Amino acid sequence: MEYYVGLDVWMKLTAVCIVDRDGKVVRETALCTEPSSLASFLGGTGLEFRRVGLEAGPMSSWLHDGLAAAGLVVVCVEARHMQAALSAMRNKTDRNDARGIAQMMRTGWFRRVHVKSPEARRLRLLLVNRRMLVDKRRDIDNAIRGTLKVFGLKVGEVGRLGFEERVVSLLAARRGLLELVEPMLVVRRALLEQYDVLHRKLVDAARKDAVCRHLMTVPGVGPVVAAVYRTGVDDPGRFARSHTVGAHFGLTPRKYASGEVERTGRISKCGDAMVRTGLYEAANVLLTRVKGWCALKAWGLRLAKRAGMQKAKVAVARKLAVILHRMWVDGSEFRWGKESKAMA
Repeated sequence: MEYYVGLDVWMKLTAVCIVDRDGKVVRETALCTEPSSLASFLGGTGLEFRRVGLEAGPMSSWLHDGLAAAGLVVVCVEARHMQAALSAMRNKTDRNDARGIAQMMRTGWFRRVHVKSPEARRLRLLLVNRRMLVDKRRDIDNAIRGTLKVFGLKVGEVGRLGFEERVVSLLAARRGLLELVEPMLVVRRALLEQYDVLHRKLVDAARKDAVCRHLMTVPGVGPVVAAVYRTGVDDPGRFARSHTVGAHFGLTPRKYASGEVERTGRISKCGDAMVRTGLYEAANVLLTRVKGWCALKAWGLRLAKRAGMQKAKVAVARKLAVILHRMWVDGSEFRWGKESKAMA
């Protein structure tokens, strides 16, 4: 007989529930959240497991790899789908959640989440850390700007490299204020130094990766966008058709149709926000900075005249998602003079 397992994962303990094909609970327990502990328990039952399910979360990739290495068929379930399925339960407990996950594995009513490869996860860590330093440096800049306005001092428009020099010049005659702001400038300087370190590592990683180098041949796509797209897609084979990639990253409009009511809204913004942002930035560069001419840019500028530049950038970002996937799958080159058939 086949059995199904539901795992409700928390930091220290994981609730485990095993059900048979008729939905009857066979075993329940709580174990230490370690792949070895979970695999040892499941292997010691002597049962044949059809599927082992867990919710997508911070530790799901780690547990997925460990359990898969033990020979188990592991399914990582999309969090929103999991929440919708378990919300019908009257009492929410770890034990009940594990039961609900096990029943989802038995019925097959779940949406599987792609678990990224270790290489994609390492590159994603580099991207996330680099983005974090950018955000923190910007937060410090805004904090300094805001506090100096109280004293009537306006930093004004200045680049990130000239920011410190501008602040020091404003406070040259106010040593007391400079002593209070200087620790912030020291931290800011350290953030810039470490950002440069991570950015160089990212550029080197993109240049050494054959897929990233190929994607960078598209106008507007640099090493950062190529690396972000590389980690977001990870396995291009998981998309049966290229035109679904744009919807996967939330670049297609929401639709509501019920009875006589039919509405089309803004883009869904579902999926990977970092990839969506990167594609939008690439579209912005293509439409506003790239000097060369191509059919995609011409199409985007024609759309901008009718619907506005912002909508045009979103539309070009969606097409870039499709084109990059098709180039990745079949190894084709970007077509400057004629729009790719993948864009249709």
